[in-house]
Amino acid sequence: MFPFTVIDLVRLDSAQSARNYTVHARAAERIASLAFKCRIAFMAVLTITAAATIVNLLIPGRAYQITAVAASVIALLAFAAYEMLGLEARLAAHRSFAHRLWLVSERYRSLLSEVAEGTVGGELLLHRRDELIHELHAVYETGLGIDQAGYEVERLAALPDERAA
Repeated sequence: MFPFTVIDLVRLDSAQSARNYTVHARAAERIASLAFKCRIAFMAVLTITAAATIVNLLIPGRAYQITAVAASVIALLAFAAYEMLGLEARLAAHRSFAHRLWLVSERYRSLLSEVAEGTVGGELLLHRRDELIHELHAVYETGLGIDQAGYEVERLAALPDERAA
């Protein structure tokens, strides 16, 4: 095994927190895009409902009544599914998590630049590294409750199957 220095470990932690920031920022972007598309779909179905209802008032007909009822039911079911998915809460959770990871990543980068300039070393480096480790742990500890199950399934799938051994 090859030896690691404190600086190597700080670089690894910095790179990992930056990668995790990117993962959660991209997840927030995907969820925001999906939520926007869902809202557009709701508006389209509600527009059809309103149009069918208005036409039914002007020109009474069974087809317009059926269209209005069907579109209303579709809108209700779509909204119920949207709420059950909890996209808004997941979006907020990923954005908040990414933001907190970004702040920790920036503190790691700052520490690495101070080390490169020679302004931090020895005990102060160890102390600042330990602070950052605790801060990063606090971010993960309070992390992503709303969407944790999905990320645990993905993370565990990547682990080797221990039952085969």
